[in-house]
Amino acid sequence: IRKELISKGSGNPDKALLARMEAIDLDNSKRVRAIVRQHGWPSPELVGRDGAEAAFLIVQHGDLALQKEMLPLVEKAYRTGGLMGQSYALLLDRVLVGEGKPQIYGTQAKRFEEWKGQEPVLEPIEDEANVDKRRAEVGLFPLSEYREMLKKFYFPQDKSKP
Repeated sequence: IRKELISKGSGNPDKALLARMEAIDLDNSKRVRAIVRQHGWPSPELVGRDGAEAAFLIVQHGDLALQKEMLPLVEKAYRTGGLMGQSYALLLDRVLVGEGKPQIYGTQAKRFEEWKGQEPVLEPIEDEANVDKRRAEVGLFPLSEYREMLKKFYFPQDKSKP
């Protein structure tokens, strides 16, 4: 659903698609909570690497309450090798930004309306001078490359000169 939204233009999202995405996210959130209650965090041993990453994506796109509830489990999965560091970094930053705090890894951009044209504007970053060091520790590439990736992902039709 997110790919469909992006393909139709990030600047002016289709309200029907947004509503469908919200309904899908809600259903998925309920299911992941039920799985976690019954089995614990869906580890690669339980559901395979793809299943563990899918569970993370559901949490990442869930509401703040789900994200906060699952953050300790995601952190543990990262620390024990069950999830990639970038997954932990994305969720931690999303929770911090959701709570009105500066992010740690610089993974969260502001809404498109706050971008400067097609230039991503990131949410505030704690100790931004050292963000690339922290990003490297969890397997993320430098912030400057991340900004370029965001532009290409959300505005693929733009053929800027190299």
